[in-house]
Amino acid sequence: MGMNRSKEGREEKPVQDIKALSLQELIDVFKAWGESAFHARQVYAWIYKKKEFDFGRMSDLSQPLREKLAGAFVSGTLEVKEHLVSVDGTEKFLFGLQDRHLIEGVVIPAEGRITGCISTQAGCRFSCRFCASGLLGFQRNLKVSEMLDEVLLMSSRCRHKRLTHLVFMGSGEPLDNYDNLMKTIRVANSASALGIGARRITISTCGIIPGIAKLAREGLQVELSVSLHAPDDKTRSALMPVNRIYPVRELIACCRRYVQETKRQVTFEYVLIKGVNSDLQKAGQLSTILRGFDCKVNLIPVNPVPELGVQPPGKLEILLFKDALVKAGIQVTLRKPRGQDVTAACGQLRLRCAQKTRKAS
Repeated sequence: MGMNRSKEGREEKPVQDIKALSLQELIDVFKAWGESAFHARQVYAWIYKKKEFDFGRMSDLSQPLREKLAGAFVSGTLEVKEHLVSVDGTEKFLFGLQDRHLIEGVVIPAEGRITGCISTQAGCRFSCRFCASGLLGFQRNLKVSEMLDEVLLMSSRCRHKRLTHLVFMGSGEPLDNYDNLMKTIRVANSASALGIGARRITISTCGIIPGIAKLAREGLQVELSVSLHAPDDKTRSALMPVNRIYPVRELIACCRRYVQETKRQVTFEYVLIKGVNSDLQKAGQLSTILRGFDCKVNLIPVNPVPELGVQPPGKLEILLFKDALVKAGIQVTLRKPRGQDVTAACGQLRLRCAQKTRKAS
């Protein structure tokens, strides 16, 4: 939020980012001002269709209305600190928030889709062993307006000038910022705003069972991706401390209920780490716990992070692990690493920037 000052220099009430409002909430504001719902829809179109944040340039609005908007709202509070393009076409963005915290976003082009990977928190409180997002600790949840800023800035500045899909699996745990996440998704899905189909939106969670159960009741046709990464409690707790609260058996049972209630498939993300979770015994255990319900496994060779000391297995070990799952009747995909030359894995660019700042000081 920005802070207005009076002519005498007194601080006045904080100014809200207009993207915190749904279309109906903006219409209600306009009605209170004596303005029409039509004008509220014009403003929404300027922001989400034309990606215009400056009220002064909304040329089909009257000058008094533009001035009223500028006095009541801000629009666009993120600053692009870095924009890197990988040799494979992946684009990495480092954003600065108004309180000087840093977040990241990634644009991943593939055949038939341009996916934006969106952060939901500055930092992360869950400290997964293989992820750089938690190395600097947790700062705060992102606001609805900040997450929508990520989407709008990446779609306007990436080489493709659009995003067709969204995945909430950047820095942070989406279900730990549940209410803001849901409002962001509903705006992104709205035909009046970004119009991104619900089935083109994915929520990735480290396994917050109450959040998954709540999501099942939302009536949204979004995709759910669950970070599993080990089939047993001992290994998963070592990789993901959240497992001590929500252990494997309870998590899998929750996901089975989710499929029954929503009729939607669940994807289990499985990061392959050399010497930790990539042997055939683990593949057999994974096949056993996932057998018998509508799910698939997305295998991901870990992105090396020097600070975490993790390395991916060799190609043969990866293929043997995949083949073992396929033979057990589990649907499997193998994700190709993307953007390693621009530190595209979660939290890496933010961590690198923080390390530079520390050295400089």
